[in-house]
Amino acid sequence: MAATSPENSRYTETERKFEVVESTVTPSFDGLSAVARVERSPSQQLDAVYFDTPGRDLARHRITLRRRTGGSDAGWHLKLPAGPDTRTEVRVPLDDRAPGDPADAVVPESLRDVVLAIVRDRPLAPVARISTSRSIEMLYGPDGQALAEFCDDQVTASAEGGDEQRWREWELELVEATDPELFDRLTNRLLDAGAQPAGHGSKLARVLASSEPADGEGGADEAPAASTDPLHRAVAEQVEQLLEWDRALREDSYDSVHQMRVTTRKIRSLLQSSEGSFGITDDEWILDELRELAGVLGVARDAEVLAERFENALDDLPEDNIRGPVRERLVEGAKKRYKNGWKRSLTAVRSPRYFRLLDALDALVAAEPPPPQPGEEPAEANLDSAYKRVRKAAKAARAAVDDTEADTDEALHRIRKRAKQLRYTAAATGEKKVAERAKAIQSLLGDHQDSVVSRAHLSRQAELAHAAGEDTFTYGLLYQQENELAKRCEDQIDDALEKLDKAVRKS
Repeated sequence: MAATSPENSRYTETERKFEVVESTVTPSFDGLSAVARVERSPSQQLDAVYFDTPGRDLARHRITLRRRTGGSDAGWHLKLPAGPDTRTEVRVPLDDRAPGDPADAVVPESLRDVVLAIVRDRPLAPVARISTSRSIEMLYGPDGQALAEFCDDQVTASAEGGDEQRWREWELELVEATDPELFDRLTNRLLDAGAQPAGHGSKLARVLASSEPADGEGGADEAPAASTDPLHRAVAEQVEQLLEWDRALREDSYDSVHQMRVTTRKIRSLLQSSEGSFGITDDEWILDELRELAGVLGVARDAEVLAERFENALDDLPEDNIRGPVRERLVEGAKKRYKNGWKRSLTAVRSPRYFRLLDALDALVAAEPPPPQPGEEPAEANLDSAYKRVRKAAKAARAAVDDTEADTDEALHRIRKRAKQLRYTAAATGEKKVAERAKAIQSLLGDHQDSVVSRAHLSRQAELAHAAGEDTFTYGLLYQQENELAKRCEDQIDDALEKLDKAVRKS
C-alpha cells in the first residue's frame, strides 16, 4: 500500500533544464545579493536504468521510473508531474540483494501501485540507460541556508536497442521554500552564459524522442491532438482527472475519494449526454462499470461526509446539549467506516476489472467521434435532451408531494442527478449560465440528500444508544436541525428551477 509503506519517501522537486554546447563556460553567480557563497562538490557518477511498459505509458504521462546507483540519493525514483517546473519524487531504497545487471531488477510494488492506473497489468521493463557525470555547485544565502543546486551534466544515454547518444546539459534545482523570484534571477544567469531552455522535460524524454522512427507519431513528451467535439474533449479531460485522483486515493489524500467519485460520475453523465455519439458498441457496459465504481467509492465518501457533518454540528452545540458518548458513535464510528470503505476502494482500483474499464475509456477517448449528419447540431440537441430530463424529474417530484405514498426525498434526489448531468453537458458545450444554474440546483439538493442520509443515520444510532441505556437527547436535537435544513432546501427548489428554465431559454 503506497500510502502507508514505511520505505517510501516523497520530495518536491522544482527544477529547470538547459541545453548547452561543450564550449559553454559555467555561469558565475557573483553579484547576486541573495547568493553569499557557492560551494562546489566532488563530481558524481550516476548510472540509471529507466523502466516503462511496452507502450511507454509512463512516458506518455510525463512520468519517469528509474533505478539509479551513485550519488547521495541512490535508489528507485518515481517522478510525477506536479505543476510547471515541479515534480513529486517518490523514492525507495535499493534492495541489498541487488541483481548483477540493474535491468534485471524488479520494480518495487509500492512504486508500481502509485501508477497502477496507468501501467495496469502490463509489464514494466527497461526502456533506456543513462549515465551522467555530474558537477555540482550549491548556492547558499547570507544566513547560510541552501538556496539552489546547479548541476553541469555530461550525459551518455541509449534507448533499449538504440544507438548511444551524448550531450551536455545544465540543471538548476530550487531548494524547497526558497523565494521563486530567485529562480528567475538564477535562470537569467544561465541564459546569459549561453544556455537555452531544454526542449525536453527529462533526460529520458530526450532519449525516447530521439529513438522514435522518422515517421513516428511524436516523442514521449507529446500528447495526442485534442478532439474538436466538445463532449469528446470533455470526456478525455475527465479521464485524465480520473488518473490523477486515482493516485491521490492510493495515498489517502484529503478529499481524494470524493473527487474521484465526482470524476467518475462526470464521465458517466457526459457519456449519457452524448447519446451514442462516441461510436462505440459497449457504451452500456462502460456506464454500468462507472456506476459500480462510484458505488464502491460512495461507501467511504458517505462515511466521510457524515464524520465531518456530525463533527461540525457537535462543535456548534453548547456543551450542555451533548449528552452521552455521541461523538464516539457519530464521529469516530463514521471515521472507522471511512477507513473500511477506503480499503474496499483500494481493492477495487487494484483489480483487473478496473483495468479493463480504464482500457475501455482509453479506447473511447482515442476513437474519433463520428461526423455529424448534414444539418445536425449535436451540442444543442444534447443540451435540450438533458434539460428535458430535469423537467421530467421536477414534474414527478411535484406529483410526489401530493401523493402520500410517494417517496418525495427520492424524487428530489432524481432532480439533482438530472441537474448534474445537465451541468456537465452545459459546461462541455460552452453554456456557462446554464451550467451555473444547474450547479445551484445540484448543490441545493445535495444538501437536501445529505440531510436525508444524516437523519436516517441519526435514527439508527439513536435506537442503538437507547438500547444501550444512553441519553438520546442530542440525537433528537441534531435530527431536528437536519429536518429544518431539508425544509429550507425544499422551499428554494422551485425558484432555482425557474432560474434554470430562463437560462436554458436564453442559450
